[in-house]
Amino acid sequence: MSETAKIILEGKEYELPVIQGSEGEKAIDISNLRGLSGYITLDPGYKNTGATTSTITFLDGELGVLRHRGYSIEDLAEHCSFIEVTYLLLHGELPTAQQLAEFESKITEHTLVNEGLEGMFKAFPTGSHPMGQLSSMISALSLFYPKSLNPHRGEEAINRTVLRLLAKMPTICAMIYKKRLGHPIVYPNNRLDYVTNYLNMTFGQVSDPDYTPDPVIVRAMNKLLILHADHEQNCSASTVRVVGSSQSNLYSSISAGINALWGPLHGGANQEVLEMLELIKEDGGDVTKFINKAKDKNDPFRLMGFGHRVYKNFDPRAKIIKKAADEVLEKLGVNDPVLEIAKKLEEVALNDPYFIDRKLFPNVDFYSGIIYRALGFPTDFFTVLFALGRLPGWISQWQEMRRDKEPIARPRQIYTGEPPRAFVPMDQRK
Repeated sequence: MSETAKIILEGKEYELPVIQGSEGEKAIDISNLRGLSGYITLDPGYKNTGATTSTITFLDGELGVLRHRGYSIEDLAEHCSFIEVTYLLLHGELPTAQQLAEFESKITEHTLVNEGLEGMFKAFPTGSHPMGQLSSMISALSLFYPKSLNPHRGEEAINRTVLRLLAKMPTICAMIYKKRLGHPIVYPNNRLDYVTNYLNMTFGQVSDPDYTPDPVIVRAMNKLLILHADHEQNCSASTVRVVGSSQSNLYSSISAGINALWGPLHGGANQEVLEMLELIKEDGGDVTKFINKAKDKNDPFRLMGFGHRVYKNFDPRAKIIKKAADEVLEKLGVNDPVLEIAKKLEEVALNDPYFIDRKLFPNVDFYSGIIYRALGFPTDFFTVLFALGRLPGWISQWQEMRRDKEPIARPRQIYTGEPPRAFVPMDQRK
């Protein structure tokens, strides 16, 4: 007999089905509760609400587990390229060598962007935030490919849009970086792999066609993108699904996800880490002082990049990227007082009983910020790199929502405003 949950409302008992996921997660299905009883549930921020079932990503915050399609994030980061993980998220299985080669070949067919997109940069105000530029550029792709506006054109057309978006995203991200510096755009080199090509377009020069990114940096960037590829029903993924549920096209749905990611409580976290480190440096660089401030309950200062909203034990991605951060810093030999402060903070957090007891370990945002800083990316560009990594996850979430024929998202509310009252004419109002 199927397990059920019982709820008693106004003396009447209702039975609701209980469902269980493949990893043992249990949920009470309340989808018919309002129809049965007239009641809805209230859960601000959806902290305890499952909005969908999904086969993409499993996350256990208590145990520090992250798996994509059943594969551990540790194995994927160690053995796969970012494009392999992208294929896995989109298709449900790791590719064979032939499938991977065909997938990469199809992506390279679309890496160039229309020259009209480049002209859009002229309209952006000087100093405009790169995330605002990115969301605008991705949304604008729908103007250049109007047939993509119809989400019912069939799988072949949808797959072409997916490939086009995967191909053009690194080109657009590199264009934003180059335009900010006032440098000529470096066009895609389709002889290079996905990540190397992005780094070439970002750090290469038109005058130096033989530029080759250091393999250590390529490996670190691959890992960073993999570690950000998907993270279950987070704010931006949920945004992509909600917007897509209205049958909005893929470009506008992804643009909405970019805007959700932009917020400091989501994708802007690694930017906040560097801003905190800059603050400590400007104050004199006394790490002990700020450690004590963080321990003081009456002090508003908080250490950014330590602990995690979801992971209650440790962030499994942080363990992976710490090694890459160490390799990048050693390889580049960067002499940066901000990064020296970061290393001191890391040492304290990994050894101080206060942090150990509260499980306030450095998270992926802490280490990713260090790497991006060492590579020379401006702080406000960090979230663009997050978006580049998260793109395959967003697309996978959008595809799953569409294939499952999920209804348009329409949360309920509890109204707490004024009850019905008589209208007052203008001349009688006080």
